[in-house]
Amino acid sequence: MIIKIYPQNPNPREISRVVGVLRSGGIIIYPTDTVYGLGCDITNQRAVEKIIRIKGIKAKDAHFSFICSDLSHIADFAKVNNPTFKLMKKNLPGPFTFILPGLNKVPDYFISKRKTVGIRIPDNPIPIEIVKELGNPIMTTSIKDDDGVIEYTTDPELIHERYQDVVDMVIDGGFGDNHPSTVVDCTADDPEIIREGKGVLLF
Repeated sequence: MIIKIYPQNPNPREISRVVGVLRSGGIIIYPTDTVYGLGCDITNQRAVEKIIRIKGIKAKDAHFSFICSDLSHIADFAKVNNPTFKLMKKNLPGPFTFILPGLNKVPDYFISKRKTVGIRIPDNPIPIEIVKELGNPIMTTSIKDDDGVIEYTTDPELIHERYQDVVDMVIDGGFGDNHPSTVVDCTADDPEIIREGKGVLLF
């Protein structure tokens, strides 16, 4: 199934349809402010395990990031000190993944060996509205392309064509970007950019 949702004004009825799919353990593909993401409700272990199989990786290597709706939501899942909070406030919503010390509330498959977790608040109303209505974060992992030239598929119609047999819903939110988020490790005293992406960090 593919549904059209306009990021400028997400239709609440369509958002509810997406949330219904997630609550029933479904897998979705959705737009962010960077590349299209593959995701599910982070509290649904079977759905996460299905995504691990789709990605073709081992469960122990599956340290995915997830999307929160706002900064206050993040505090439920990660430790955020004052300097990190100020940095995030300057840059979010935006095309960043912040690596933070995880809390016990985070399911094991999101926690790395370093006890860290990746958090996103994308500058796109579609995933934010989904998370708000769902009441839980949604997992985010990029849709990769097997093409040696193009790393990320940007056309939602082509994404649907490729993934329609393995996911429950594709959200067409317009063409995606082909640059991933900038990853910022905030677990030490000084933040460190560990992957250059679309976001330019403001200090």
